[in-house]
Amino acid sequence: MSKLIGILTSGGDTPGLNSAIRAVGKTLLHEGGYTLIGFLDGFRGLMENRYVELNDSYLSGIITRGGTILGSSRDKPHKMPVGGKIMDMTDVIVENYYSNNLSGLVCLGGGGTQKNSYRLAKAGLNILTLPKTIDNDIVHTEVSFGYDTAMMIATEAVDRLHSTASSHHRIIILETMGHKVGWLALGSGLAGGADVILLPEFPYDEQVIADAILRRSREGKRFSIVVVAEGAISKTMAKIREEEGGEEKVELMLKTRTAELAKTLEQMTGRETRVTILGYVQRGGTPTPYDRMLSTALGSRCAIEIMKDKWGSMMAFQHNKIVPVALEKVAGPVKYIPTDHYLVESARKIGVCLGA
Repeated sequence: MSKLIGILTSGGDTPGLNSAIRAVGKTLLHEGGYTLIGFLDGFRGLMENRYVELNDSYLSGIITRGGTILGSSRDKPHKMPVGGKIMDMTDVIVENYYSNNLSGLVCLGGGGTQKNSYRLAKAGLNILTLPKTIDNDIVHTEVSFGYDTAMMIATEAVDRLHSTASSHHRIIILETMGHKVGWLALGSGLAGGADVILLPEFPYDEQVIADAILRRSREGKRFSIVVVAEGAISKTMAKIREEEGGEEKVELMLKTRTAELAKTLEQMTGRETRVTILGYVQRGGTPTPYDRMLSTALGSRCAIEIMKDKWGSMMAFQHNKIVPVALEKVAGPVKYIPTDHYLVESARKIGVCLGA
């Protein structure tokens, strides 16, 4: 009887998930003679024991599809809504793992998934993970799959906004995703030629931004593009965050931050200002060739680790190689943009305002 491996996708959907599932499955099927089953809707499907067999025909024709064929959820094993209550369902998940005679479980996800997977590993399960997130905030991997596709979509939006900004001599603010880090805003802002890029790692001063825009006006440049990460905060908000209960206050302020920033800049510069919020557009559609290649390489290496009976790691991209990194090292920390990162230095040298 062939060994049975489970796989699931957890957290937000991301381009490249299907090609990663495909790579894990095809490698196991063709190289190892394993059977692969996919649990539906993340950890909830594992808890409810809902799965499908991922045979060769099931894995065919999915490499170009966005999202995940398995479905996803943000349910956590130890904090899962069940019957109107939040319950720890770890024991049920462990029971299902063993009742299905699984030899191991592969979890595809972002930072939260890495933490939840590590909890299951500590509960005694054989776990391997793959790093997916458009935020690119997982530590010990240079890039996560999904990031390249989202950056391409955001960059295309910046490109398109140049037309209307220049035609109407406006300030246009584009808000990207990114959670609490600025990789997506920084990458798309630089690639799209944004004039101002606001990142969570560098609290901004509205006056500094307004001065940069007015300076452009004096130089004869009649429009400005501002790319702002969803988690970027002003210096005033940064001070509030340090107060008791400040985190909750800032989270509420972020919901209207971009609209208020537009109003403030319009008042300070006298320039008509408009806002575009990309939202979930960034997570959809066909993955780029790079994301397909990266997720395929990560997935096939994951299968090799399975065949070697090596567990407790996340597959990471480091120095043009796919390497396993212990889950205990990736579960918890966040990969923020360093102040001396080469992209930050490049932005400053070409005259991009970072708001500080």
